[in-house]
Amino acid sequence: MNLAARRTTELGLLVLGTMFVVGAYLLATLPEDSKIPTTVGPFLGIIVGLPLAAHVAVRRLAPQADGMLLPLASLLNGLGYVFVVRLDEAKARPAGLAGLQSVWMILGVGAFIATLVSVRDARKLERYRYTAGLAGIVLLLLPLMPVIGSTKNGSRIWVELGPVNFQPGEFAKLALAVFFAGYLVEKRELLAINRAFGPISLPDPKHLGPVLIAWAVALVVMVLERDLGSSLLFFTLFLVLLWVATERASYLAVGVLLFAGGAFLAFNIFSHVQERVDTWLDPWGKEKGYQVVQAAFAFADGGLTGTGLNLGVPLNIPVVESDFIFAAIGEELGLLGATGVLVGFLLMIGAGLRTAQQTDNDYERLLATGLTTLLGFQAFIIMGGVVRLLPLTGVTLPFISYGGSSLLANWVLLALLLRISHDAAERQTERMASAQLTEVG
Repeated sequence: MNLAARRTTELGLLVLGTMFVVGAYLLATLPEDSKIPTTVGPFLGIIVGLPLAAHVAVRRLAPQADGMLLPLASLLNGLGYVFVVRLDEAKARPAGLAGLQSVWMILGVGAFIATLVSVRDARKLERYRYTAGLAGIVLLLLPLMPVIGSTKNGSRIWVELGPVNFQPGEFAKLALAVFFAGYLVEKRELLAINRAFGPISLPDPKHLGPVLIAWAVALVVMVLERDLGSSLLFFTLFLVLLWVATERASYLAVGVLLFAGGAFLAFNIFSHVQERVDTWLDPWGKEKGYQVVQAAFAFADGGLTGTGLNLGVPLNIPVVESDFIFAAIGEELGLLGATGVLVGFLLMIGAGLRTAQQTDNDYERLLATGLTTLLGFQAFIIMGGVVRLLPLTGVTLPFISYGGSSLLANWVLLALLLRISHDAAERQTERMASAQLTEVG
């Protein structure tokens, strides 16, 4: 597909997604007297203007990038915004979350464009791998610092600096992806060496240091910050990249055993871990299980096609706009709407892995794989927690949940994927052109 056709397809998909989001917004906010809401003007400016600005940036800065990623992200982000508006307006005392989310969306697209402008070659990020690794660990452990660290909803994952509060773990995941990709490209030959222990072939113990460090950090996050989601997310990121880099399934086995052992130890020592697991297995009649039970009722009420936008009662679920927004979607859009969200994430994962497969650079391949793993696994563990497939975690649903830290980080993640996609396609085009000149010559 030539450049113009790829970007035209992207624009067409953006228009279709925007039409769906605008229709959903009108249905969700249309008052009983059927007058068009006065807020529709600012909403259209955000929901139409932001994807268009992002598209123009991609057209100018990464014209050969994949044409699926931006429309899918814009659709999910727009749908999430509709539900944040709907939930905020339904409250007896609106908290102004809709206005804040619109600000975060503007900042997110701004960060997306800034990333495309500043990162003109993703391969150069490999030079800063150790700096990124240090920054990632500092950000991950920052909520444990006295004074600035803050505990909300049972997890110590927030940092408060005056009037500003954010989750540094959302940015730590990007820094650690940059570090892991660079480190594993540098050390993969050593890490790929296995030793035979009888009939079993396992990694050389002296090369297990990185796995043990990643395991220890994951346990610190799980135990001290009470953040099961981030702990599982970061350890999974490292294991997946280690497996891709070395092509040794034994690392997966060792890593899973280490994490399972640490989780079992934490379960037996720390009450808050036991509480999460008990609530997962049997939420009925437990104070901590109220959200999960109400989410189950919401999905049951939604059925196949949903109650209809603005016709459900998702406010029965505490903190529904962030942790449980997937349940609100399942109630008002039904199984079909929830499946549509799931398919959207699956398509983004497929596009991200396709980008990783198409690049000829090892670092870009690992970085694209890591970024896609973060996006896909984060969506999986929060949706799995809401439907009780997994213990409930405190992570957000990418692009959909309310939250500035998550939205900013995921727009930057998207920009990095598009940069890698563009660079890979550009090099492939140059090779083809060179080969044609050689044949002519």
